[in-house]
Amino acid sequence: MNIEQLRAYCLDKKAVTEHFPFDEDTLVFKVLDKMFALVSLKKWEEGNAFINLKCDPEYAIELRETYDSIQPGYHMHKNLWNSVYLHNGDLSPQLVCELIDHSYDMVVKGMTKKKRQELES
Repeated sequence: MNIEQLRAYCLDKKAVTEHFPFDEDTLVFKVLDKMFALVSLKKWEEGNAFINLKCDPEYAIELRETYDSIQPGYHMHKNLWNSVYLHNGDLSPQLVCELIDHSYDMVVKGMTKKKRQELES
């Protein structure tokens, strides 16, 4: 998966926008103003591509124990975020998409009922 495929996949989700809230390097994808994915463009260009994704804490541990390319979230809450490294090639594009979906769903699940209804309408 390259950066354009990743970007297109994230932006194809309902109510997703992209931002650079921290600096010109960190691309952030949000659903209704809540972050679900972060990418360092500089690291991507250097060949160390990874994406930070929100994750259920128990599932996060399971993923980290199963895949070397999934580590506790870089500069994020380690229980709730994973850094998913793509440069090793040991993660299938399908799994990466499933992890993006999971992150999106986790963020939506944590929204207020009003926000979830807004998303569904």
